[in-house]
Amino acid sequence: MAGDQTPLRSVLEDAYGVSDEPKAPLPSAPVEGPDDDDEDDDDTPAPIDPRPRPPAPTFKFSTMMYVFLGLLGLWMIIDQTARNQFATALGNGANPHGPLYVAIGFGSSYLLLTMAVAGAIEMLITAIAYNFTTDWVKQAKVQKWSQAFRKVQMAAVRSGKKDRIAALKPHQEKLARLSGEVSIAQFKGMAITYFLLVLIYTWVGLVISHAALSAQNISLNGASINLMSHVGGLPIPWWFLIFSLYTIPFSMVFRRVLKHFWIRRYVARHPLKTTGPSTGAVGGPA
Repeated sequence: MAGDQTPLRSVLEDAYGVSDEPKAPLPSAPVEGPDDDDEDDDDTPAPIDPRPRPPAPTFKFSTMMYVFLGLLGLWMIIDQTARNQFATALGNGANPHGPLYVAIGFGSSYLLLTMAVAGAIEMLITAIAYNFTTDWVKQAKVQKWSQAFRKVQMAAVRSGKKDRIAALKPHQEKLARLSGEVSIAQFKGMAITYFLLVLIYTWVGLVISHAALSAQNISLNGASINLMSHVGGLPIPWWFLIFSLYTIPFSMVFRRVLKHFWIRRYVARHPLKTTGPSTGAVGGPA
């Protein structure tokens, strides 16, 4: 970290990684002197505002879908009837013609297998959505810049110089804007995740509740339990606990694998520029 005597611009370039070079002053409109003719006042054009206008907001269909899924998931949490209707449309023992029940329901005969496959499908879709809406490189840069900026900001505060603190304000605003963009991207992925969690969990519960009693009873660690019974007196059924144990590892694996492939594809499209050692490097000729 640079000392207090180091120029602020150099500190920001080394630690923060952001360099805002001062721009050349814009030419100002000529000021009329006392000897100018008053008749030319009407012919003088008004000065043009050099600041660019902010772009007009554009309609994005994807953003509308994210908001819709988020509100729909919230509605399903509040209204149990709507939640059950959406899940019943996917099929269960009472409605065996639903698309998801036909694909992985297995006639309600293998409930543990149905739960495992449903958990894998749910976590795969949410991992793809989260990976699609997240810019991993931008997120890593913002995190690194935030850590470096906090060090520079603390040094400026400790110095007690108001001009140094004021000089950091534009960089703080830029960092806040970038952090907001990263947070909004995460909220988009969370909207899809939230909707699918409510839908698939409800569907699994309905499939198990409409299954035969013999299929609901499973052997767990040598003991026979019913998937609809509660765990140790808690208001949590066994199927909910077992299904959660399925989804957690699937989520970790799928997200890590997709993130790895995304970063590899980014590196392939944006190769890093590396330079070899100079002639005067250690061990080389002088």
